[in-house]
Amino acid sequence: MSLTAHDALIDHDPGRVVTRLFLPGESPASSDARVDAVVARVLALPADTLRAAAERAVAEFAAQHRDPEEILVSHAEAVLDGDALTGRLSRAQEIVIGSVFTADYAVEGAALCNPSAVVHPSQAGLGPDDLRLAVSVRCIGEGHVSSVGFAEAVVTADGSWTFAERAHPLTRPAIETGEWSRAHFAHTLADDGGLSDLASTVVSTLPERFRPADLEAAIDRLPYTVSMRPSSMPVLHLLRDMCRSAYEAAFPPESALSARTLLPVTPEEHNGVEDARFVRFADEDGTFSYRATYTAYDGSTIAPRLMTSPDLVRFAFHRLTGSGAHNKGMALFPRLVRGQHLALTRVGGENISLASSSDGLVWNDQGPICHPREPWELIQLGNCGSPIETEEGWLVLTHGVGPLRTYSLGAVLLDLDDPSRVLRRTRTPLLRPEGDLVPGYVPRVVYSCGAVIHRGTLWIPVGVGDSRIRVYSIGLDDLWPMLEPVEDGGQPVPVDL
Repeated sequence: MSLTAHDALIDHDPGRVVTRLFLPGESPASSDARVDAVVARVLALPADTLRAAAERAVAEFAAQHRDPEEILVSHAEAVLDGDALTGRLSRAQEIVIGSVFTADYAVEGAALCNPSAVVHPSQAGLGPDDLRLAVSVRCIGEGHVSSVGFAEAVVTADGSWTFAERAHPLTRPAIETGEWSRAHFAHTLADDGGLSDLASTVVSTLPERFRPADLEAAIDRLPYTVSMRPSSMPVLHLLRDMCRSAYEAAFPPESALSARTLLPVTPEEHNGVEDARFVRFADEDGTFSYRATYTAYDGSTIAPRLMTSPDLVRFAFHRLTGSGAHNKGMALFPRLVRGQHLALTRVGGENISLASSSDGLVWNDQGPICHPREPWELIQLGNCGSPIETEEGWLVLTHGVGPLRTYSLGAVLLDLDDPSRVLRRTRTPLLRPEGDLVPGYVPRVVYSCGAVIHRGTLWIPVGVGDSRIRVYSIGLDDLWPMLEPVEDGGQPVPVDL
């Protein structure tokens, strides 16, 4: 029995655009963004020419964005002293200045991939056996910069999956500084090698919960001769950067889920917010929230990060630290196991490992639990999303990378009480890129970041070739015989060379 392919499809859409602040000349080859010269040329335009340019900018902008004038003026304020706009510039001048410092960005102009499905916050208007899903997707745009987008889908009682039409225009959230606990901040500094004597002194005076304003107050309490030492400057800079790496994002509550877009915000995310693995997490009090690990990429280094949300409208973003949080592909368990947060990781880059945490932020590596062993996973083995709890055990979809850098899907089954024990695993792939699944932005890739079970069927949204999303399913009764018992816990088979 193989996976059933469904007709549901989402292709990458270059028409899905957001605006970004654009500074001409801002590149490694130029340290001068030329702002003053550009503004001077705008202000030198004749009044009639200026009015016509403003009207044209608003008309073109309104075709794809709400509130065009407000966005353009906000970009003018971003590059000029806000007070300079008051009483000095006409509305047309503000709009044109904003327009020359604004650029459209097609969030999925290059590719769309790596979907993750969870139960939607709202099940209103559905039949008793239908299920609405929230599907996160990795959007890849110009410069191979990744962001997180969303789609909605419904799985019906008759066994069909239908994607809802995705909303336009896209909506970006309001961004605010995030909150830290003093203990987590200290642990994060230590993890990065930055908990010096001066840093420890500042941290010790912080409130138990704090934000950047509280950190600034703690720094201000330092003796002037200490804070102004040349050797203190890098330490204080590190504290400020670390503190601001946590942030919050809030969308308008009335915005459609499929219009919401999470782009990079902090320097460590500058080149991408990648591969979000969402899970609907059950707290001990019976309430549910959404959590997702993702990979922050700054252009040279990667690190796992955490986003949490009560409703997929408001999000909080935070650092993850510890020996279990130093690689890509981290996937959270959907509940506590024996009082601990658990996650599957890929420490070492090629094995599925287990990590544990008391608070969900500081993770301890527990070691590898499953290694590559089959021809289709010779290069590496990793998870394809959070473990799914079943009566048989924790079902984990896997990706194996084999010859010709081919990504295929498999599965393993972990013990419910002791997830470090691998009970069964697939010897052959559930899905491999063949035929029309081979071509794409990145050929020979089928990949998922999270599946769901509904009415005894496993539903898997799959990124194909890093360019489009397709959907596959299989009944659990058909899946179990495809997972063969293992006697060695999934350890590699010794080979004489």
